[in-house]
Amino acid sequence: MEKYLYIALFAPLVGSLFAALFAMSKKNLITGIFTSLMLAISMVASLNLLYYVYTTDKIIHVNMLNWIQVGNVNIPFGFVVDHISIVMMSVVTIVSTMVHIHSIGYMEHDKGFNRYFSYLSAFVFSMLILVMSDNFAGLFIGWEGVGLCSWLLIGFWYHKNSAAWSANEAFIMNRIADLGMLIGIFFIYWNIGSLQYDVVFSNIDSLPISLIVTIAIFLFIGAMGKSAQFPFHTWLADAMEGPTPVSALIHAATMVTAGVYLLVRTNEIYTTVPQVGYFIACLGAFVAIFAASMALVNNDMKKIIAYSTLSQLGYMFVAAGLGAYWIALFHLATHAFFKSVLFLGAGNVMHAMDNELDIRKMGALYNKMKPTAIIMIIASIALSGIFPFAGFFSKDKILEVAFNDNAIFLWGILFITAGLTAFYSFRLIMKIFFTKPNYEEYGYHPHETYPFVIASMIPLALLSIIAGWFEPLFVRLVSYLLPKWEASRISHSNEYILIALTSAIAISGILFAVYKYNKGGFCKTWEETFSYKLLTNQYFIPWFYDKIICKTYFLLSKFAFKVIDMKIIDVIVDLIAKFIYKTGENSVVIQSGNLSQSLKVMTMGVAFIIILIASVAFFK
Repeated sequence: MEKYLYIALFAPLVGSLFAALFAMSKKNLITGIFTSLMLAISMVASLNLLYYVYTTDKIIHVNMLNWIQVGNVNIPFGFVVDHISIVMMSVVTIVSTMVHIHSIGYMEHDKGFNRYFSYLSAFVFSMLILVMSDNFAGLFIGWEGVGLCSWLLIGFWYHKNSAAWSANEAFIMNRIADLGMLIGIFFIYWNIGSLQYDVVFSNIDSLPISLIVTIAIFLFIGAMGKSAQFPFHTWLADAMEGPTPVSALIHAATMVTAGVYLLVRTNEIYTTVPQVGYFIACLGAFVAIFAASMALVNNDMKKIIAYSTLSQLGYMFVAAGLGAYWIALFHLATHAFFKSVLFLGAGNVMHAMDNELDIRKMGALYNKMKPTAIIMIIASIALSGIFPFAGFFSKDKILEVAFNDNAIFLWGILFITAGLTAFYSFRLIMKIFFTKPNYEEYGYHPHETYPFVIASMIPLALLSIIAGWFEPLFVRLVSYLLPKWEASRISHSNEYILIALTSAIAISGILFAVYKYNKGGFCKTWEETFSYKLLTNQYFIPWFYDKIICKTYFLLSKFAFKVIDMKIIDVIVDLIAKFIYKTGENSVVIQSGNLSQSLKVMTMGVAFIIILIASVAFFK
């Protein structure tokens, strides 16, 4: 089965290198087709490996070569396909294949068509390195690889200042958080002497509890950056400056899910320090309702979906923080399908509306774009957690975890967030497809996209419906994670009550959105309140970052340059240089060729040395 591992891993790299050969050439449709074919091959190989791991309960572990050998440091370049990595591989390759096919239509008229596909395939390759590596060093290489590729893709239209700024913001915020992760990896190697997962996890219990807490905190800082958890959250919405299929990939299957994957992969560490896990759960619950509240009022179509991603990541971190790692992984998988198709649908709407993003300028697009509308409605129902769609099975499990773990406060936050999620999801649907046709006054002429683009979305839409039905198979696949949080801890007497409550608030959120935006219901004056302005300005956190942190840093840097650097450091350096120069200039007389003058200097030198020796002897 090793050959399937190599095919799954390196097929996207082959596609990326092929597209790179034509990066500076005119658009070549073969580039998009070939890279999509390579992703499809990777997907087939991953699904083959999934079947093998599921049926045999075996893992595949290969060491390609000895990578780093310096002194006692020995880090091989190895990969593992086990019950965790194969789930991620399958999700990543399925979503990425459909995104590549969709991108052929989306990027059709872009002059950077070939370059785009090179970046996109490299992005997938980096994510596969991240999830398939058998050690922390390889994981970090993939971790930085997705960071680099996200910078290239978010800033793909680099001629736009907003795109370049957003790319830099994402890159810098992730570098700050990645430093924390790197420190955690250093602590692991310093105290265990290895970065191999199996060695680290088998020896982690031998470390002092304070050291394990330190390692867990620093690793989580890295996860916070990649998964855009507060306070590193602002880059996620701004990343919408990239092409929309990129958003589908970043938000559904690759970059932002890496933080959740890290917690699931290192569950042996976090199980040892439940107090850190509870902090993670609390932060996740805060981010869930924090992001959902901002999605309620935003009018940018892509940013609404981006805040939805941030909110759902909060759910995943609650599950992982409470020890239900398999449920966090399950929600990651189901979420990838309905979130990717939402972004791809948003891309279709953008093309139909000449790249317009303001939902207030849309409306009544259902008759113009029925396939896209139906697919986005399916994804929104799944996101809202309505039975029998995929989101119902995974999101309800997280609420059950919080309730049965006696984390009632966290359950209450997630319960309220479930209602908000349903409301803003269908607010988006109503404003785009069912309200009055506002696009007419702006001169737009909406139209449906190509049939093959719709076809690329259908598998993801189907998985948004049926993925949750595979829960028993998923549980069997990741059964070794169950002891971390046993399914038996769910009280069946409470289960149906919790399901009924969650379903009721989700349906209420949907009905409220339909009523408000179809009939022009209540809350018409909310836009005039301070709370509305607070949400539209993202709680003024970007303002705080810009005015207080960035501007202060800029002023300090300016002061350091003009005063400390120019007037102190430069002056001292110049004085030293002048002193040396003058000393050398005055010493030229030694080399004048005048014998009597040379003898005088020599005599003075000998006298100085004698005085120096005598002084030392006297003071002894």
